[in-house]
Amino acid sequence: MTRASSFTILICGLLWALPSPSQQASSRSLPAHHAKAGVHCFDCHQEEKPTKKAVASESCMTCHGDYPAMKAVTKDAKPNPHGSHLGEIPCTECHRQHQPPVVKCLECHEGKFKFHMK
Repeated sequence: MTRASSFTILICGLLWALPSPSQQASSRSLPAHHAKAGVHCFDCHQEEKPTKKAVASESCMTCHGDYPAMKAVTKDAKPNPHGSHLGEIPCTECHRQHQPPVVKCLECHEGKFKFHMK
């Protein structure tokens, strides 16, 4: 094997081991708790090449439980954001993984409640 071909193989191996740009962007833009848990794009989007459309709540519920389970987890919050008078709001209305979260309740109840978003 020549020195040039060995160098080429080494470079190709290093490039293969690097994360793809989509993996790099995902790990940078995901909240720390999801990145640390090893969540990947496909886990939530259920697509090999995700689009910008919102993730279905069913994807969230795979790990976090259904709406009654989340209501139980947040039972001590006053008011309980998962016990909304509007019913079961899609998870991504508040929990936006690639952008800062929002509190939908505050769209109508501005300044009335304080929530600590994760």
